[in-house]
This record gives sequence, structure tokens and C-alpha cells, in this order.
Amino acid sequence: MSVYVIADIDIKDRDAYTEYQRKVEPIVEKHGGRYLVRGGTIIPGEGDWAPSRIVMIEFPTAEDARAMATSDEYAPIGAIRHRAAESRSFIVESIDVSNDSPEN
Repeated sequence: MSVYVIADIDIKDRDAYTEYQRKVEPIVEKHGGRYLVRGGTIIPGEGDWAPSRIVMIEFPTAEDARAMATSDEYAPIGAIRHRAAESRSFIVESIDVSNDSPEN
């Protein structure tokens, strides 16, 4: 079942973050990930959440997402992001629309 990594990112150093973007995409793709949202206009909804930038990446499984995030090749790239931005993220599983479970 697909999962989605959703991140709210507040960029502090645009040049460093641009370097991160350039270097991370091939690593995401190597682990089966694909970007669905990478920035764009945010239209406020309910509540007081005011994200700066949203990124959403689809992975085949949570294990694939975690393998990417903990890989040796990502570690130095992730360090760039940690210096360039503050991030909050989570992984959410997709729903099985063929299942009538109340969890859906």
C-alpha cells in the first residue's frame, strides 16, 4: 500500500535548500519515491495551521520511505536540509477504497 511523506518546510537559506533539492531527487527516485507536491500556492483551510512550503512524496511502502531517509547516501544531503530549513513531517498510509472499513 502506498504511503505519503508530507512535510511542512520553512526555508531559512534559499541557496542551500536549492542545493538540497537538486541532490535529493535522484535518491528519492532510487527508493521508489515520486514528488506529488513540491511547493506551490497554499490556500488556507480550517484551523490556524499556516505552513510555509508543503512537500508530498509518494513511496510504495513505509519501509521504502524510511530506507531512503536513513540511507548512507541521504545522510549528507539531509544535513544540508537541516541547515537550510526547519521541517515538520509525517508518513500517512493511503486508503484501500475497495475496503468498506470504517477506518477509511
